[in-house]
Amino acid sequence: MNESILKRLRELSVEERLGSLPKASDRQVLEEWLLSGVGFAAAGGPLEDAYYRALRKLFDCIAPMVDESPVLFEGGGYSGCWMESTGTINSELLSRFVPSVARESFLLFARYQKEDGQLPYKVTAAGPAYRQIQMVTPLARSVWNHHELNGRDDGFLRTMYEAMARYDEWLAAYRNTRGSGCVEAFCTFDTGHDLSPRFWHVPDTCHQDDARQVNPDSPLAPYLAPDLTANVYCQRLYLARMARWLGEAGADGGGEEKAEEWKGKAEEWEGKAAEWESKAREWESKAGETLESLYRWCFDETDWFFYDRDRQNRFVRIQSDVLLRVLACEVGDREFFDGMLERYLLNTRKFFAKYPFTSIAMDDPRFDPFSGYNSWGGTSNFLSLIRAPHAFEHHGRFVELTWVLNPIVSALTRMDRFPQTLSPWTGEAGFTETYSPSILCLLDYVERLCGIMPRPDGELWFTACLPYPQDHGGTVAAETAYRRRVDGVLYEWTVTVEGGTAYRNGEPLLSIPAGTRAVTDRQGKLKRVVGMSVRPVEGHVRCQGMELPLAIEGNEQLELSEEGLVRVLKPGIVFPAYG
Repeated sequence: MNESILKRLRELSVEERLGSLPKASDRQVLEEWLLSGVGFAAAGGPLEDAYYRALRKLFDCIAPMVDESPVLFEGGGYSGCWMESTGTINSELLSRFVPSVARESFLLFARYQKEDGQLPYKVTAAGPAYRQIQMVTPLARSVWNHHELNGRDDGFLRTMYEAMARYDEWLAAYRNTRGSGCVEAFCTFDTGHDLSPRFWHVPDTCHQDDARQVNPDSPLAPYLAPDLTANVYCQRLYLARMARWLGEAGADGGGEEKAEEWKGKAEEWEGKAAEWESKAREWESKAGETLESLYRWCFDETDWFFYDRDRQNRFVRIQSDVLLRVLACEVGDREFFDGMLERYLLNTRKFFAKYPFTSIAMDDPRFDPFSGYNSWGGTSNFLSLIRAPHAFEHHGRFVELTWVLNPIVSALTRMDRFPQTLSPWTGEAGFTETYSPSILCLLDYVERLCGIMPRPDGELWFTACLPYPQDHGGTVAAETAYRRRVDGVLYEWTVTVEGGTAYRNGEPLLSIPAGTRAVTDRQGKLKRVVGMSVRPVEGHVRCQGMELPLAIEGNEQLELSEEGLVRVLKPGIVFPAYG
């Protein structure tokens, strides 16, 4: 079977699968996609057709906005780029496929920064908008990952760093009116939580459409908001990374050429590097202060949950996807995250619906599962689904993440459109269509389950997990094949029920059993193997002229050394709970 699916991949034409592309900018985007080498084939199910429907719809969400450079649009009736999604997590995912579009989408927000430091919450063809902040995924993390993944563009990094540093000052000046050190939500739209009971009786928009003002007559706002506070915490951690990089690469963002020019100016170089190191430490200190404020004001040790504090200094006791947002901002260690998995994220009474994650805990009487309109009052949202992997993978919870990936991929293959919401009970498509987060969700999840995924740290992930036929026993894909070009090298990857086999420029590279992941460097040299199944997996790893016996448990990581595959991590598995 491996040979037939490989043949299918090699004969596949992405251009033919896409068909006619009407916009003038589509050719430029297609050429960049083809340069990435990414292609996907599947047999024995609807996944391949769903994949190319998604890719075709992605082109509908990419177009020039204010000049000739294409940018990513939110889609689904939302015109333009939105900070909470298009300008952060959406573009972070797009960076793996069409990095120039992601870069231009990030830069839109710096380009339209106000003189006082405020960034727009969205940019449309009509111009930038500023009436709320609407930040969820930390912009700095998305920018840093793009920079690391795509050749380290120091001019881009410096531009974004300076914009985000100024925005940090703006937030400190205008969104800490109660002096807590937390970031305050003035209105519903500050967090993008439309129709959420979290914000019942709080205005949707800021006072007089000014993001610096809260309604003075509100009995509840401003909130000390855990998701906004965690965002700034994580933002500051990544700004510290950027400062160190800019110090090493040349304090004026000149990169390697400038560093070469300064070789004869050792004292000046050391002084500038020290200055940037001081900035990095200052960011880390500020991040620590923000984290302390988050726990002091927004964490309830009784419920073990993060809540807003309202104007009366009371917890707003509504358990929402605020938790997932905070965890995706790298708050807490693995033990803390595991506790949140058991209590909440993998709890079928809370957020772990048949098609997770709900936006309000299911045992809350205010939970509304209806997905036919723009709602964060209960239904599952694709924005939550594309933000979730970072939270899980940051703590090595790879197996648990597959329990999210599988039902969502199955649901997407049954949909005739790409919506914002889906029913947590049935997986049926909900509100709107041609929505870039759900389009990117399918492309991303396929790569995480059975594709080749490049990482910002320089690793490649080859994962051998076929989507499981969970919905009515319907096969999603009986076997798959994926390809991607990395540093001029074409990698191919086939996955069958037996396992995965990788090829480098057409030659066999490595093979692993089903239910595992091979982690390599960008040259394809094996570094370690990860257990991706709840069951223990036994078999052999073939790589670099060796055949190594393998026995690995879920989430276990075995590193390749002179002694063979040696365990470096065995965190076990956190199982679903019921209340």
